[in-house]
Amino acid sequence: MYKTYSMELAGRTLTVDIDRVGKQANGCAFMHYGETTVLSTATASEKPRDGIDFFPCSVEYEEKFYAVGKIPGGFNKREGKASENAVLTARVIDRPMRPLFPKDYRNDVTLHNLVMSVDPECRPELVAMIGTSIATTISDIPFAGPCAMTQVGMKDGEFIINPSQKDWDEGELKLTVASTAQKVIMIEAGAREIPEDKMLEAIYKAHEVNQTIIEFINKIAAEVGKKKHDYISCAVPEEMFTAMKEIVSPEEMEKAVFTDEKQVREENIRQVTAKLEEAFADKEDWLAVLGEAVYQYQKKTVRKMILKDHKRPDGRAIDQIRPLAAEVDIIPRVHGSAMFTRGQTQICNVTTLAPLSEVQKVDGLDENITSKRYIHHYNFPSYSVGETKVSRGPGRREIGHGALAERALLPVLPSTEEFPYAIRTVSETFESNGSTSMASTCASCMSLMAAGVPLKKMVAGISCGLVTGDTDDDYIVLTDIQGLEDFFGDMDFKVTGTTEGITAIQMDIKIHGLTRPIVEEAIRRTREARLFIMDTCMKPAIAEPRKEVGKYAPKIVQIQIDPDKIGDVVGQRGKTINEIIARTGVKIDITDDGAVDICGNDPKGMQDAIDMIRMIVSEFEEGKKYTGKVVSIKEFGAFLEFAPGKEGMVHISKIAKERINHVEDVLTLGDVVDVVCLGKDKMGRISFSIKDCK
Repeated sequence: MYKTYSMELAGRTLTVDIDRVGKQANGCAFMHYGETTVLSTATASEKPRDGIDFFPCSVEYEEKFYAVGKIPGGFNKREGKASENAVLTARVIDRPMRPLFPKDYRNDVTLHNLVMSVDPECRPELVAMIGTSIATTISDIPFAGPCAMTQVGMKDGEFIINPSQKDWDEGELKLTVASTAQKVIMIEAGAREIPEDKMLEAIYKAHEVNQTIIEFINKIAAEVGKKKHDYISCAVPEEMFTAMKEIVSPEEMEKAVFTDEKQVREENIRQVTAKLEEAFADKEDWLAVLGEAVYQYQKKTVRKMILKDHKRPDGRAIDQIRPLAAEVDIIPRVHGSAMFTRGQTQICNVTTLAPLSEVQKVDGLDENITSKRYIHHYNFPSYSVGETKVSRGPGRREIGHGALAERALLPVLPSTEEFPYAIRTVSETFESNGSTSMASTCASCMSLMAAGVPLKKMVAGISCGLVTGDTDDDYIVLTDIQGLEDFFGDMDFKVTGTTEGITAIQMDIKIHGLTRPIVEEAIRRTREARLFIMDTCMKPAIAEPRKEVGKYAPKIVQIQIDPDKIGDVVGQRGKTINEIIARTGVKIDITDDGAVDICGNDPKGMQDAIDMIRMIVSEFEEGKKYTGKVVSIKEFGAFLEFAPGKEGMVHISKIAKERINHVEDVLTLGDVVDVVCLGKDKMGRISFSIKDCK
């Protein structure tokens, strides 16, 4: 018999079935929230993986189209690679879970979530997050949990706990907070310029809810939880550290790592490693873990100097930002470009503008989102860190960094009515030494403004780090962390925003949570830093968006027509609209509500297309003059084309003031003539006159 546990969560019932399915996994939770169903499992290998110096944990979030009653597209009719939403969800689950596993654990662990049914009122991502914590907590896998997650939306200034998909998509805030029983362990947010104090209130509102979920999980674990299994520790022996310090003194290691030049530091560490390899030549077991031992020696050295002496590796003050530089228009012929440099981190961003027909189609489980008008892509080539590696496309890190910078700028983008363009920005990492995602945000903002995108406000981003001691009160928050401080520190707290408030947050930590004073200080520091970056670096490069798009960017004019007239503009099988495109060289997009976008680089061609469309949708008015082209001649008169698909007739008696016997005596095919509308004849047809126009 299986066991079922339930709790009330944000006005809905959360139910967990244990031992109903997936009994061969180390831990399994069959989750139900409303009519959303997710199967969450946790499995681990029996033995550690040989030859690695990291914890091999993989988090999967698998979306099945049957969950929303769809059959996948494509030839195979089978789900393909993970969607961007699935990758981002897996990353959000990974970030709070990973720090709670033992640091010396090297067994492979897979945390898998299968989305089987989606209720729009209960977001599956949230269910998977909680299910992963339950499955791991009740398993025999060593884990210092549980942790819990809550999402907070906001509408009209009021918080919504675990909002529906609609409220999540349309609200002012998208906040996800994970907590342990004591502290906040992960924050992910997108926001429409939420003030810092309001964001803090939302974070700790979620933290309160998380405590009720943790109590629920602890109750389940007390009844059905398995005893945690023993494992082979891969920690570096203490006697090895003692021997290393005799060969390379702490003073020597400090000298090796404390430099602002990444390449110099890496060369120093290579020399230290070579010295230790020579000394330990006869100790094969020590040589096997030497890389990890040197890493740990560096880490202890850096952390001690920062925490005790307030000394950073590159000599900066605790709240000092590295040297900044910014410039725009560095790439010719593109629609917009900018480069942002902060220390040894350098991003070049390029903006491309296109008609709205080129928005990205989104095929996922959220039926509210079918397309993306703004796309930000982030690339991280190996040369940016002085390494060599074949590029095999973006990985989860690249997708995550791109999504963060995209989320940072979404709140300040103009509407499609204000700026009828699809927009793509691409951040190329030229050099990396800490927080390229925040440099990417700054570069993207300037690139968009250089391209003539009328952003509502400037956005900048910065990251804060953390080094903690033995107590909650013993810590140092670092502004603008470089790579070494990220590797050896405890936190990477990224915040983007305008002068008014926050647009995005992403917090990664390596410890078991942050106290409220640390969170408050990090948010305060990032505000001070981003305002400094905007005032001293970004604004001198480009203070406001350019008034027009560049000469190489397509020009788009939007006009509105009666939706009932769309068929007239399109014509039978697209004949009319294709004729307009062929004659004028423009691109035309029409939406269901009658918005018509005319896109091109030739102003005359664009104006001609506008005139033709307006002619097609307008009604002929008696007494109004028009210009038409002779396209057909009959015995009784001539047919004129005023625009593709819109014609009228001039009777032979209305061609000339004098009597003519044949239409051909006055008109030939292709003649362009001015006419006046005479209104409807006795048969209800619109008639025109050439002779009465002169």
